[in-house]
Amino acid sequence: MEDLKKRKLDEAGNGDFASKEELRFLIEPLAKPQLVDLLAKLGSQYPSIAEEIKSIASADPAHRKLFVRGLAWNTNSETLRAAFEEHGEIEEGAVIYDKVTGKSRGYGFITFKNMESTQQALRASSKLIDGRLAVCNLACEGLSGTSSAPDVSLRKLYIGSLSPEVTSELLLNYFARHGEIEEGSVAYDRDTNESRGFGFVTYKTAEAAKKAIDDLEKTLGGRNIIVKYADSNKGKTGQPPFPSGVVPMAGLPMTTGYMQPGKAHVSSGHPINYNYPQTVVPYSASPYPNPHIVPSPYPTQGQIPYPPLSAKKDQHGFPPTQPVGMNNYPYYYPKQ
Repeated sequence: MEDLKKRKLDEAGNGDFASKEELRFLIEPLAKPQLVDLLAKLGSQYPSIAEEIKSIASADPAHRKLFVRGLAWNTNSETLRAAFEEHGEIEEGAVIYDKVTGKSRGYGFITFKNMESTQQALRASSKLIDGRLAVCNLACEGLSGTSSAPDVSLRKLYIGSLSPEVTSELLLNYFARHGEIEEGSVAYDRDTNESRGFGFVTYKTAEAAKKAIDDLEKTLGGRNIIVKYADSNKGKTGQPPFPSGVVPMAGLPMTTGYMQPGKAHVSSGHPINYNYPQTVVPYSASPYPNPHIVPSPYPTQGQIPYPPLSAKKDQHGFPPTQPVGMNNYPYYYPKQ
């Protein structure tokens, strides 16, 4: 095999042009970063290669379709397309509506005609559409691609006690002083489109979110607002959910009564016999100290050995016997 590779490399070096099979033989061992650099270099030098790369990349609609979420309930398909037209020609764009109620579900899709426009829209900052900050990512990535950072629980904040007059734009402008915002809006009622008195803000960094929480000035719209992590449990690191040695009882199916042999146990759940969860406290963790042991003033006395007793035997070697119920009579010996 090594000889075959060496021979093909020698043949490729001797000729002015290499065949497609010879080039494929040389390209296959290359890693993906090497291929990307090679194609980028060739595309920048030769326009025909650049056009071929664009054509192949744009052939798959999955590389051109965006998922847009965080839309206001009153945002329609025309408004959505108008917000993304600055990045290039749009092939298709629509807001998704509920089939039963006919109301917006808060998200939609945009499909550009070429991949370049899609990449440009992804690199752009989040868009403010109808007073709400919309976020987009490739539709093929789903919700997993909405954020590139894994620490969302440390970047997403819950904002409570908001005044009805506070809009999403005011909310975002107020919290933008602490850092760049990835997404956020006031929560509105789907039927009345009125504020529900709270909202969410997600920063691009955990440091900006912590700065917003530590800020002592938390007044917006004439009210003192509440600022905390949207997921308070995940925001607290290093705190175990239960103390050591305690078994949670809420997650176990509990049934009444006990199992009896030979009888059917009537219950809606599975019988668990006597294995009820118990709180186990280690001996070393007992809150009561060990009592002080006082030595006895009297010396301990050991056991006194006694010689073993053996019953006397008759002349034939049989031990004396006593019938039942004759405790008050002399011993009875068997007849000779």
